[in-house]
Amino acid sequence: MHIHRLTSRFTWIISKYYFTLEYLRDVPHGASLFTNKKNMDTTAFYKLSYGLFVVTAHEGDKDNGCITNTVMQVTTSPNRVSVTVNKNNYTCGMIERTGLFNVSVLSEKASFDSFKHWGFQSGKDVNKAVGIEFYRLENGVIYVIDGVNAVICAKVVQKIDLGTHMMFIADVTDAFPTDDTPSATYAYYHKNIKPAPQQTKKRGWICTVCGYIYEGESLPEDYTCPLCKHPASDFKPVE
Repeated sequence: MHIHRLTSRFTWIISKYYFTLEYLRDVPHGASLFTNKKNMDTTAFYKLSYGLFVVTAHEGDKDNGCITNTVMQVTTSPNRVSVTVNKNNYTCGMIERTGLFNVSVLSEKASFDSFKHWGFQSGKDVNKAVGIEFYRLENGVIYVIDGVNAVICAKVVQKIDLGTHMMFIADVTDAFPTDDTPSATYAYYHKNIKPAPQQTKKRGWICTVCGYIYEGESLPEDYTCPLCKHPASDFKPVE
């Protein structure tokens, strides 16, 4: 019985070995077994079911926030969420220093003006609490009212440096729904909220995030969108 099992196992290993050799013979010399395309089509990421959120923070007499698509619940016991924020965002530093933030879950009622207000300007230059409706909760942090269907309050318990971004793991201290409208996904934003780019015959590159058009034959590799601050990899040629 044991000899039969060992023989069968040995035969399986040998067959896998020869299968691998035959596969490797079909791979062109110098070719990689894994794809690593430099000019990949980043619109593939629009297919991921991201939500969209306004993450707000408060420090001293300053309120601020930014748009992100990186909020997710990571555990239910304890109830924890994570959010990843670009280090260049003023909100990131505020969360690092205070350890507190709120999440306003954007719904399909959210307007493009909300995205421009929270995503296309920096709290270093403007007071984002001006010109919008908000409530302030017990943790001292505001949340957005218009175009929002739920609110989550969180206290940071861990942070992870991801190079260009900082990930915050946080305990949920409060949460409540505010509206029954479905949440806006990243795909819904691109299809229904973000304005279609204006027709133009000029040669240039268009930002797939906010629609800004860079005029020119070629786009510098280190170019950054002046509106939404996204890199050159998020631009595509104007058709």
